Amino acid sequence: MPKDLVASTALPAKHQAEMDLARKYASQGPRYTSYPTAPQFRQDFPLQGYRDWQGQDGDHKREPLSLYLHIPFCNDICYYCACNKIVTREKNVAQNYLGHLQREIAMQAELVGNQRPITQMHWGGGTPTYLDNAQITELMHLLASHFRLLDKGYREYSIEIDPRTIETSTIALLKGVGFNRISLGIQDFDPLVQKSVNRIQPFSQIAALVNSIRSHDFRSLSFDLIYGLPHQDRYSMAETLRKVIELRPDRIACYNYAHLPERFSSQRAIDRLTLPEPDEKLLLHEIISHTLQEAGYLHIGMDHFVLPEDELALAQVEGRLQRNFQGYSLKMADDLLGLGVSAISQIGDFYLQNERELNGYYKLLDEGELPITRGCKVSDDDKLRRHIIMTLISELRLDIIDCNRQFGIDFEQQFARELAGLAPMIADDLLTLSDSAIEITPRGRPFLRNICMLFDAYLGAHKGDEPPPNFSATV
Repeated sequence: MPKDLVASTALPAKHQAEMDLARKYASQGPRYTSYPTAPQFRQDFPLQGYRDWQGQDGDHKREPLSLYLHIPFCNDICYYCACNKIVTREKNVAQNYLGHLQREIAMQAELVGNQRPITQMHWGGGTPTYLDNAQITELMHLLASHFRLLDKGYREYSIEIDPRTIETSTIALLKGVGFNRISLGIQDFDPLVQKSVNRIQPFSQIAALVNSIRSHDFRSLSFDLIYGLPHQDRYSMAETLRKVIELRPDRIACYNYAHLPERFSSQRAIDRLTLPEPDEKLLLHEIISHTLQEAGYLHIGMDHFVLPEDELALAQVEGRLQRNFQGYSLKMADDLLGLGVSAISQIGDFYLQNERELNGYYKLLDEGELPITRGCKVSDDDKLRRHIIMTLISELRLDIIDCNRQFGIDFEQQFARELAGLAPMIADDLLTLSDSAIEITPRGRPFLRNICMLFDAYLGAHKGDEPPPNFSATV
């Protein structure tokens, strides 16, 4: 084990300041995969206004488009999971789902436009590789028959994989049908942690899968990790990180586990007494950040780390990085179309979400209706605040002069309250503020959500008869 890694697990004095900051700013808040965030989506949103806008000819019928496909099924339940998923081993459910998805794809292609180049595509879930090889091929052909899929090298076509569900032959198939990026759900390598969350996948299995992915020349490989799981501590996390670094994925996302058993029934199988204490959880965060950066990864923000030569690192420097419902990606299209149960779209001035329950999703499609049941139209103030939040999250810098020019405002005057709220963060060296820019410091990157929350007009604005949204911990 590297000397610095051993030192970090013993909490040297140089990390104590970061721990103190983490305690100071520990709170709950949105992950800002959109703005407004999902709690602001309503059932009485102007769907007809969206249809009318799509019915008009314009650049939005020709511009590049991103696709997101939600495959909700899993073979086994992972106790920590808060995704919209259906745990079943009945393979016929996938074919039924594909039949309904075909109807939605046909309707959406007609509405959104079938000649728009699909520069980005992402399959998530659930477990997309719940589909067998024939079904994966069928779905890709279905998409190609209704949308303009690309075979250009610059495209980003990615898929999430549960390593327990896939064979080497499927890796070859994924490359053959057009995917060029893969994300593996690792979570943790410790056997006790894996057993406690019902996700057993030995390191040897992952290493063999990584070798297969690399042999097929995918453009990038991502790992998802989670900290705050049962039985995790500084020593087990150090060993997990050692194994992660040995496999050297291009991108690593480290998510904070939110234990909300009242909302997610599967989490009731987790003994809360086995979860790390708050201070230990903060230490896990610090160990992850310091260890990955010492191993050569760049912290691009929001618990995401990438190798210096990765396209995301280059895009951040050039202002081409974006954040949406799939996390960070290259900005290659303004509009995102979500397909499948619970999927969210961001198109024009609208956010739209499909029915979240499978039977309801099927019912609407059986009746010949789009399965959209929630959404919102973005106001001018939303657009301004979205620009501020998403620019800070993606570029770690906001050009105030450019913001004034784009939106015709006096930033200092319009955001006087928010700027005053930044004062303690400036004092803690989380950011710098000048007449021309807000800039996030390296010390402030773990606290991006806290900084952005100051510019969120909706926080604390819920109705008195409604509970506030449940968000995850910011640190």
